[in-house]
Amino acid sequence: MDEPDAPEPLVSRALRLASESFLAGSGPGGQNANKVATEVELRVNIYALRLAPLVFARLRALAGAKLAGNGDLIITSKAHRTQEANRQDARAKLAALLEDAETEPKKRAKTRLNRVGKTERLKVKKVRGTVKANRSKPRAGDW
Repeated sequence: MDEPDAPEPLVSRALRLASESFLAGSGPGGQNANKVATEVELRVNIYALRLAPLVFARLRALAGAKLAGNGDLIITSKAHRTQEANRQDARAKLAALLEDAETEPKKRAKTRLNRVGKTERLKVKKVRGTVKANRSKPRAGDW
């Protein structure tokens, strides 16, 4: 039996709250693109998703220009010739975006330079500095 209190996965919740509209594709493409409304625009309000603060921040950063001022995440797809193929493509884009926002980035491990590496790095810096200094015009005190 299914648990009544089991949380709904984020992607399915977003797809349930999403609204779809179909547009006539713009630009070149011949008669089919100009006559048939195959382009899909998928809209989901990210405030309605009730995301955790960290996930919300990652989603805002990942969405970029796809995020409208009122909180609507707008995903469009016009790569295919049929509405159904574009609908599936838009839903896949939304799912991928939400899954990327949910995954926590890996923590960066700090690297430490040992004593030999540090002296080697400083020696190389010194050599580069002298090479660059030798490129400059000679000064009056250099003769």
